[in-house]
Amino acid sequence: MADSRNNTKQAQVIDENLKRVYQDMLNEDVPDRFLDLLSQLKAQDTDEGDEGETAGAVRRGEGA
Repeated sequence: MADSRNNTKQAQVIDENLKRVYQDMLNEDVPDRFLDLLSQLKAQDTDEGDEGETAGAVRRGEGA
């Protein structure tokens, strides 16, 4: 019976520590290199979206 209580207590301590570490990681800032990469990808998506609209207008005869 004592072993069962010890295992339960150990599991609770491990659970609490894992939750604390995970919460700490969630509160960390995103590294600048990732933010830069996201900006580059967003810019590419915007450029491709603009090109797609222009190509569609040309196909419809709306622009050159």
